[in-house]
Amino acid sequence: MFEAPFFAAMAAILAWLVNFIPRAVVQGVPLLFGSTGETLTEKSGNLNLGIPGIMYTGGICGVIGGFLYDQSLTARATLQVESMLEEAGTVLSNAEKTVRIGEAYAELQSGFLSIAIPLLSCLAGALLMGLIYSFLTVTLRANQNVTGLALTTFGTGIGNFFGGSLAKLAGSNSANISLGKLAAVFHAPVVSLDGLLSDNARLVCFLLLLMGLLGIGIARLVLKARKRKAPTWMRVCLLIAAVLFVAIMGIDYGYMVYLAALIALLASHLLNSTRTGLNLRAVGENPATADAAGISVNRYKYAATCIGAMIAGLGGLYYVMDYASGIWSNNAFGDRGWLAIALVIFTVWRPGVGVAASILFGGLYILNIYIPTGEMLALRELYKMIPYVVTLLVLIITSIRDSRDSQPPAHLGLPYFREER
Repeated sequence: MFEAPFFAAMAAILAWLVNFIPRAVVQGVPLLFGSTGETLTEKSGNLNLGIPGIMYTGGICGVIGGFLYDQSLTARATLQVESMLEEAGTVLSNAEKTVRIGEAYAELQSGFLSIAIPLLSCLAGALLMGLIYSFLTVTLRANQNVTGLALTTFGTGIGNFFGGSLAKLAGSNSANISLGKLAAVFHAPVVSLDGLLSDNARLVCFLLLLMGLLGIGIARLVLKARKRKAPTWMRVCLLIAAVLFVAIMGIDYGYMVYLAALIALLASHLLNSTRTGLNLRAVGENPATADAAGISVNRYKYAATCIGAMIAGLGGLYYVMDYASGIWSNNAFGDRGWLAIALVIFTVWRPGVGVAASILFGGLYILNIYIPTGEMLALRELYKMIPYVVTLLVLIITSIRDSRDSQPPAHLGLPYFREER
């Protein structure tokens, strides 16, 4: 029989997980955007190592659009308040005037435009980066590795340049830009479950759903081993359990968290269940055969790379406007872009698997904060290597298994010369 200390320890572990997983989710969202975009790109045969630069560019372009909208609202609110004070002949202190301007700003601010302008600016910047990469590698047939690395350096430089320039325009002494009022719209919860469940109820639900997810996952593995297709009801139950699993964490997620998961699932459906996805995979596996079958290889490469770049750019926008609460700081994005590329390998080029894998990578990324290191701060740097070590292990395992389903596209990273067909 289990003793009381055992149950107390299990309750403590579950409570820790309930607090840890929501933080892993928000850390994993930029990785999910980046990995989904890169997976689509790589399925066309293009190896885009410029994803870190594209995510960085998407973030700064969203900030530029948001900054211009924020400045226009501030100018209109200031003019409105000054006109009212002048007509009334009232003199206010600077503090009172600031409060009035803030109230006028809130009245003028449109929730739709607060999201649409940064979002469209982000997509435009990321699309431009995708077009540059496509033109160099598809049209000019430049080396994909060199082009991708150059794009990463270029994107980082562009982001730091405009970040510093906007900070000077805003009158900041450091290279920081704050768009807190716009970020509040991004961070606004889509569905708020806070207060509906007590801590004990959350622990019970967490445990039950975790067991359910594991049970359904094992059942699917058994069916796959027997080469039988999982029934529809099992897929529906898995999806519902996964949604409830995230919901009971008690964190009020913004819309971009759900958007990341939705895009990943749609990308998985596109690749596996549509003719467009079949054509795209054919281009990545054997472009000569696809070309002979009447598929426009260059069109599919351009489309997949540009759409993938826009999806990856959303990861940079999410990091700034949601995770960082609208504060842009040069070089604050860290190595999340490279982790997104590692996540593609970890998921063996399956964007649907990336939804759960991104949470795992997000947890591994912040695990060093939760592991006591004492005064040995160097250990934290070793802990940060865990996601990459896990990726290397997956590479080793998939290489040993030599399964075709877990291998990258056969023509990945290679230019296509139609003349040699």
